[in-house]
Amino acid sequence: MAELGDTSSILPLRLEGVGFRAGDQQLLRDVSTDFEAGAPTVVLGPNGAGKSLLLRIAHGLLDPTRGTVRTVGGASPRDPAARRRQAMVFERPVLLRRSAAANVSYALALAGVGRAERPARVAKALARTGLKTLAERSARVLSAGEKQRLALARAWALEPELLFLDEPTAALDPAATAAIESLIGAIASAGTKIVMTTHDLGQARRVAGEILFVHRGVLVERGPASRFFQRPQSDAARAFIQGELVWD
Repeated sequence: MAELGDTSSILPLRLEGVGFRAGDQQLLRDVSTDFEAGAPTVVLGPNGAGKSLLLRIAHGLLDPTRGTVRTVGGASPRDPAARRRQAMVFERPVLLRRSAAANVSYALALAGVGRAERPARVAKALARTGLKTLAERSARVLSAGEKQRLALARAWALEPELLFLDEPTAALDPAATAAIESLIGAIASAGTKIVMTTHDLGQARRVAGEILFVHRGVLVERGPASRFFQRPQSDAARAFIQGELVWD
């Protein structure tokens, strides 16, 4: 999937003893887990648990203050070859003051995709995210749902092996949320490993193959989604599923 002739896999991506301290606050503590190829992994937990921080560290946007993050080949996620094999979409994506098509094309250019190849890749990405008719519309005037679909189109065009999604539907209405969930399923079915955070338990039930439950910066529980929702292994997870207030 990667550009520039790189064919090495980055999965599983392994986190070992990862911690993160900001000042006198320990925000993540001794997190060890693998992100492996397969069904989407959903990271759950109350507000302030460290979910988004965990994704940023795994993606290489932040360095842990303790522990390591390494690809299967031993590289850091910041390694240029590893960077080309992954992408991340945020709750409020930053879009360029250009057309929808130009936003996708620019991402491809940064990834090293040749100029001749870009138009076909752009057209494919916009078509499979339902944005073909909006290709020349300014990204800044799109609706919230269309902007999020464009962010997914931009990421999917890169054909990443690993895609991080941080609360991708938090600001969307039910119809737009359903559209994004459908795209998440399509991207996963096409072979991209998805790791995402959400505060929506219903969404986690619909999307996840695996759940990571984080509480107070600690990875409390990991397992198949069906088991997590039917037989949670920790008191904190049981309380969270039941809708009780669980916070730091």
